[in-house]
Amino acid sequence: MPDINLQYPIGKFTPKESYTPGEIESLIDTIQALPGKLESVINALTPIQLEKPYRPGGWTARQVIHHLADSHMNAYIRCKWMLTEETPLIKAYNEKAWAETPETKEDPKLSVDLIKVLHRKWVALLRSLSETDLKKSFIHPETQKHIRFDRLIALYAWHGEHHLAHLRLILDYNFGF
Repeated sequence: MPDINLQYPIGKFTPKESYTPGEIESLIDTIQALPGKLESVINALTPIQLEKPYRPGGWTARQVIHHLADSHMNAYIRCKWMLTEETPLIKAYNEKAWAETPETKEDPKLSVDLIKVLHRKWVALLRSLSETDLKKSFIHPETQKHIRFDRLIALYAWHGEHHLAHLRLILDYNFGF
């Protein structure tokens, strides 16, 4: 078994103080590429692997896929709020509870289809942002921190790759605890 941090196989998200236009473009490219990468991975997972967690106490592959759709929908909405309101206080959500709602037992291709369409629209929005837009922020209700648009883009580029790495642990190493 390889020596891998199962919870953070690509490392924890470490935000930068600021991002260059080239870095933002690359991060948006990463967000744009997620649906295709995700589809390739889930097409390779067996029905048994879909029910396996990537680490002890972790979500199953099925839950990870549904979580990606839920999380990225919330991120898209946060983007819209930042563009339409002055430093909005966003609504947080309970990720663990959302991973247990009834539709998370459904075929994960349902969430992949949603991610495909959502990311097309989200990337179109992200590519249209001005330098001024990238400095806009929201306030997270739990931490009271201001989260800038550019940091949100970086976070969700990382987030997709983070969960893809979880799915690959199950696929490549047949982890299942």
